[in-house]
Amino acid sequence: MTRQSIQEYAQAIRDRYWQAKKEGKTKILDEFTKTTGLHRKASIRLLNRGTSSHGSKKRGRPRKYSHEAVAVLKIVWEAADRLCSKRLHPFLHDLVKILKKNGDIKITPAVETQLRQISPSTIDRLLRPFRQQGDRHHFSTTRPGSLLKSSIPIRTFADWQDNRPGFLEVDLVAHCGESVDGFYLNTLTAVDIATGWTECGGVWGKGQERVGAAIHHLRARLPFPLLGLDSDNGSEFINQYLYRYCQHEGITFTRSRPYKKNDSCHVEQKNGALVRRIIGYRRYSSKEALEMLNRIYSLLRLYANFFQPSMKLISKRRHGAKVYKAYDEAQTPCYRLLKSGILSEREKRDLMDAFQSLSPVKLLKQINDNLKLLWDMADNKA
Repeated sequence: MTRQSIQEYAQAIRDRYWQAKKEGKTKILDEFTKTTGLHRKASIRLLNRGTSSHGSKKRGRPRKYSHEAVAVLKIVWEAADRLCSKRLHPFLHDLVKILKKNGDIKITPAVETQLRQISPSTIDRLLRPFRQQGDRHHFSTTRPGSLLKSSIPIRTFADWQDNRPGFLEVDLVAHCGESVDGFYLNTLTAVDIATGWTECGGVWGKGQERVGAAIHHLRARLPFPLLGLDSDNGSEFINQYLYRYCQHEGITFTRSRPYKKNDSCHVEQKNGALVRRIIGYRRYSSKEALEMLNRIYSLLRLYANFFQPSMKLISKRRHGAKVYKAYDEAQTPCYRLLKSGILSEREKRDLMDAFQSLSPVKLLKQINDNLKLLWDMADNKA
């Protein structure tokens, strides 16, 4: 007999088995085991199992995290722009407090207790049904600059030993669509090595003076002084304009090795995680698109630096063919900057006041609303 047939047979005689006395139950069991071939104990368990009208007990461990806790976790995860569990877990409690303060979530003490006990692996398991993955590639528009290479020293990824905020990696991201011909907008991305603080700005083309002006405007937005600048070998950076500016302002100017992307690993990671993931790969070439791009970046800098924790590599060791990496606990660039010790007490208070006044849900909504307007300005509308 099939399993379904056995279940139907048991369903048909179950009521008669329950109402029978001991002798009657023995005869029914003898008949049932002979017909189905089941063990006697298995037959007793099957016939004693209640029907849907009497309720059924779910097998396995009881559920620890309620549906309400999963719903709140999903809201928090969406507000953090779908962070991975290792980055979300250390920041979860602070993010819940901010969302409660701004009225974005309503949470009971029981659910809040559950979220405090949750582990990164459980976050991954509970959020697995909601995850979606994608993958894209982009063009490289870097053209080597032939001037000043002997004057600007090379700095590799292994040379970044500065724990003091102020040393930035910079790079350009082209919004050229499927072709690098003609005119198109660019994004200047800058990342602080010590804290991960990230600034982005739209650039009208990639001329030397416009890129230099974008770096000057970016410097004015930093909450700490700019001490060092590291770029690739493109002519938009390796030129007399930027070289003289850094010399005049006392900024250390270095460059990466040609064709060695890993020398600029910090800014390359932010190019993909922020610019390409948020803005995308379409082509933009209008003044309106530039203004909208900068409007988005003014919101994105707040969202990324105050609500996007990241992990930093502490150590790396090789054992045979395997490489073992150790990372610190995920922290936002804002927290890393507060712990750096370079800010005065007033600057710390101002930074914390700015943090407390922001809502990640509202920031994300404003970014998405502006993105819809920006995508309508693309030269190659999908």
